[in-house]
Amino acid sequence: MPLQARVRGGVWSRNSRWDDETIMIGGSISRWTMTYFAAALTWLLAALALMVAGIGHPAADLAAPDTLVLVHVVCIGWLSIAMCGALFQFVPVLVVQPLFCERWALPALALVTAGLVSLLAGFMALGARLPSAPWLLPLGAVLLVVGFGLIVVDLGLTAWRRPAGPARFVLVGLASLCATAAFGAVFAFALAGWAGRIGDAVLARGIPLHAIAGLGGWLTLTAMGVSYRLLSMFMLAPDVEDRKSRLTLAAGALAVAATVGGGAAAIGFELGLNMVLSIAAVFGLACAALYGRDLAGIFRARKRRQLELNMRMAMLSFASLAATGLLGIALVATRTLSLHLGAFAFLAAFGWLSGLVLAKLYKIVAFLTWLETYGPVMGRAPTPRVQDLVAESRATKWFAIYYVSVWMGTLALLAAQPGAFRMAAAAMTVGVVGIIHEIIRIRRLEDVALPLRLPAGAVAPHLLFAKS
Repeated sequence: MPLQARVRGGVWSRNSRWDDETIMIGGSISRWTMTYFAAALTWLLAALALMVAGIGHPAADLAAPDTLVLVHVVCIGWLSIAMCGALFQFVPVLVVQPLFCERWALPALALVTAGLVSLLAGFMALGARLPSAPWLLPLGAVLLVVGFGLIVVDLGLTAWRRPAGPARFVLVGLASLCATAAFGAVFAFALAGWAGRIGDAVLARGIPLHAIAGLGGWLTLTAMGVSYRLLSMFMLAPDVEDRKSRLTLAAGALAVAATVGGGAAAIGFELGLNMVLSIAAVFGLACAALYGRDLAGIFRARKRRQLELNMRMAMLSFASLAATGLLGIALVATRTLSLHLGAFAFLAAFGWLSGLVLAKLYKIVAFLTWLETYGPVMGRAPTPRVQDLVAESRATKWFAIYYVSVWMGTLALLAAQPGAFRMAAAAMTVGVVGIIHEIIRIRRLEDVALPLRLPAGAVAPHLLFAKS
């Protein structure tokens, strides 16, 4: 591809010919990133359908099989697959190196999908929705470990070539993914009765460790690392000082290390987890506060003063992260965390993580579609800007519906109103369907003016994968 990324002093340069969009992010496009995004959005719709139907929390206990189905659809099917798809594109950007093995991406997605389906079937069998089949859970765990293992090795070896800046967040996130998968595999074998006394002990007390390593380590730290690069790129801002980002990462890494290492030791020596979780919470709050400081610095230093829709919506996800931290402090102070753990997790998963992913997908899909379609003909024919691929005024209402519904859903959970929560989930579905429709329109170039849509030499992109 003739449009290449250039790095000068750690800052991505841009060609003045493409004023308002083009920091070029690399010489190649990940072929399967769109496939990952499509699979992830499908799982998100499935999760919303479950919530609207009243399956899982709050209609069922947090530890009930139905809730386990819902949680894993959200955390693996939606958030993890979307994150992996983004990383296949952006880890090479972070380290200015090609992906270690592009061929592994599609088999990894197939293995993760098959593993998730098997795992969900195992949970449904536990809840008597399917005939008893204890082997489904271990099978699902093995498939997920192998699938995510391919992803971790591929991305890890790529990031390790230049482990600096945001790439360090990705490496810690991938290590957290390994810990999450390890706990999950032990749980799966224990639920099937195949893990012995040690496995039963880990299952009885290790669920908080599994959840923190997954939501806090893998998903949150990775999202932070990727957001550093995306915010700087799309707002034309200098990178966060290495010293500051190192401190933020250190706090987050210590939170995960305290949780996984300290928690495993506590379980092994039959000690309480309260001290371990308290230490992890302190480091986690410090990480969130430092991340907020870093974000404020990026916004202050940006050259693009007028924020695009994805940035405005990302700000709502950052606000949701702050609200999640404040809610956690309030629940701990009032000793009601166990009572409202569902509301806390819901706001973290859908206000912070899902909101950020949806906001960035809107921009990433437009940007990659622009690169794929118009990059090869740039300078040889008139081409549109990235912003010409989107219709922000129309998309704004869908994001507004989504975020307001998430906040209403959180309040409904805090008020123990399952009917109101289902209504909020239905409204979230409306917002997500609208956002997905906008993403499909971007991919099909439907909002590009006809004279510029397909200049000579340009090829229309495929909906589900990159042709180049």
